Amino acid sequence: MYRAFVITCIALIILCLVPVMGVLWSTWVADAHDCVLNEAGRHACVVDGEDMGGLLGGAFLLGWLGIVTLPLAAIVLLVLIVVSVIRALRRRRQ
Repeated sequence: MYRAFVITCIALIILCLVPVMGVLWSTWVADAHDCVLNEAGRHACVVDGEDMGGLLGGAFLLGWLGIVTLPLAAIVLLVLIVVSVIRALRRRRQ
């Protein structure tokens, strides 16, 4: 039961970090290909012959979702730590 709880918490934390990973990825690709990337709109960004401006812009805008998901990740991490400490203390007493 505890193992499933830990796996679920880790999966939730990773899911909450996806918007930040999207921003990092889109910024990295745009910088590597000398593309303009900002929140003002879609800009052409040709990568290997294909325009990825829309994809990069969408991934970059996902960063705003981090306003909600990062605090949620912190809460899940805090719950995981508290439950782990309580579990360790109970095992130590026995």
